[in-house]
Amino acid sequence: MDVRRRSSLKQAATKGKTMAEDQYNDQIFNKATDKKVVDTVVPLPMGISNGVFFTVFFSVVYFLLIRWREKIRTSTPLHVVTMSEMAAIVLFVASFIYLLGFFGMSFVQATPYSDDEEEELEVDETEMVRKEDTRATPCGAALDCESDVVVKQVVKKELVFVPTDTTTVTEEDEEIIKSVVSGKTPSYSLETKLGDCKRAAFIRRVALERITGKSLDGLPLEGLDYESILGQCCEMPVGYVQIPVGVCGPMLLNGKEFSVPMATTEGCLVASTNRGFKAIYASGGATAILLKDGMTRAPVVRFGTAKRAADLKFFLEEPLNFDTLASVFNKSSRFGRLQKIQCAIAGKNLYIRFTCSTGDAMGMNMVSKGVQNVLEYLQADFPDMDVIGISGNYCSDKKPAAVNWIEGRGKSVVCEAIIKEDVVKKVLKTNVASLVELNMLKNLTGSAMAGALGGFNAHASNIVSAVYLATGQDPAQNIESSHCITMMEAVNDGKDLHVSVTMPSIEVGTVGGGTQLASQAACLNLLGVKGANRESPGTNARQLAKVVAGSVLAGELSLLSAIAAGQLVNSHMKYNRSQKDLTTKA
Repeated sequence: MDVRRRSSLKQAATKGKTMAEDQYNDQIFNKATDKKVVDTVVPLPMGISNGVFFTVFFSVVYFLLIRWREKIRTSTPLHVVTMSEMAAIVLFVASFIYLLGFFGMSFVQATPYSDDEEEELEVDETEMVRKEDTRATPCGAALDCESDVVVKQVVKKELVFVPTDTTTVTEEDEEIIKSVVSGKTPSYSLETKLGDCKRAAFIRRVALERITGKSLDGLPLEGLDYESILGQCCEMPVGYVQIPVGVCGPMLLNGKEFSVPMATTEGCLVASTNRGFKAIYASGGATAILLKDGMTRAPVVRFGTAKRAADLKFFLEEPLNFDTLASVFNKSSRFGRLQKIQCAIAGKNLYIRFTCSTGDAMGMNMVSKGVQNVLEYLQADFPDMDVIGISGNYCSDKKPAAVNWIEGRGKSVVCEAIIKEDVVKKVLKTNVASLVELNMLKNLTGSAMAGALGGFNAHASNIVSAVYLATGQDPAQNIESSHCITMMEAVNDGKDLHVSVTMPSIEVGTVGGGTQLASQAACLNLLGVKGANRESPGTNARQLAKVVAGSVLAGELSLLSAIAAGQLVNSHMKYNRSQKDLTTKA
């Protein structure tokens, strides 16, 4: 039967429809094509009922979350519920079912067909085959197939965003970009609004280029899992920075070999550290010992008088109170365990330095939660205590501080090796006496003359930063993690060299933060310390700290040897200068 004739017959047959049915069909058609929400679709009573159920739903959710939070704090089992909680659960289920039935069915129901589409469904199998053939060739008179193709393309574009070329901006993206540029849409909200982190980064990037008038062509966008950084590594990303990763070794440490990844843009650093590893390996390896393992956080609280501040200090340092405080602190985590509390007073202000073990995590968030629990507990006995800040810089984090140099923070490690005389001559190209003298005058006397704080070394920060960047550590904590004193002494009748590095505050972790990113996780895996150690929590992080200390030992040994032998300038001219630039100038 001719499609147009059948259409006219169907239209004549449907003239008896009621006005309500016509209005319903018109609304559905407009919603499917123009995506406009018509106010007359939902009558006023239905809107009121929706509002009531929305209010009930979010109210009971809030109530249940508050109750469950209290149960967690008081260690009450979650399955023990009161009558009010039971009623809230019933209301939650009822309101959820209503809202799901009203709003959720549109996601699973088929879109109603228009009259023309219903006619196409009645076409027999032969007619469908004919229409498929016309789509493969120029449609000609087959206008219906052209219309069908357009509809399917629009639907695909609306439901699925598949970025193919970051230089191409779609119409939808263009509207969002203009909204960001004009300030109507905050740049930080793109991930939430779009639900696509990579698309959000692309739109933010284009908007930034238009606002600043500067190109970001050299900053790569592709190749990073933007979902993995959401909410924990970086906000408002527009790309990522490439840092070369070199590998040096093998390092023989405590009888085990390691290949150490180092991310750096400084030429000669990896090669120099590798030479140090070679000298250590040829001499029988290095030994690293963990001295302490405890992350710190020090809140500052204030009282009306210095006497009241002293009262709390005495209370906290009383051994009989420690077990109670430790029990309160340890509730915050399965791995956080309070080790000690150290206090310092400045007038009526009290600084409380908590130290705790943190498993395989670096532990800043873990110790902060434990400290918060203790402060809330102390508030009952010291109601006049005013908590000024969860961190009062007596910790001390990301700053050079004597308290870290003396007391330690994170992992405290000492690493040593005895380098044989022939290795010093053949590999390091110098002699034992020259190294001992240089270390004394440079690292010890010279640093003392400069008033150094924990900087009695040649370039520990160089090695720490490179390993931190490669393994996903917090690069800002390089400051206290690079506290190091390098010692050298002639042994075995002056023939061999004993070299050591003592590092009291190496702050590392193998879970959390940047350690879960693909590149950094691969470097941790290379060292055999990826993730948490389930058999012995904290073992992986402690091993990583020893690797850092062993790498610093190799770096110190090689650099001091280069300086003693007069090789420093020549080496950097060879490995730390662009050959391309030299050729161009020549």
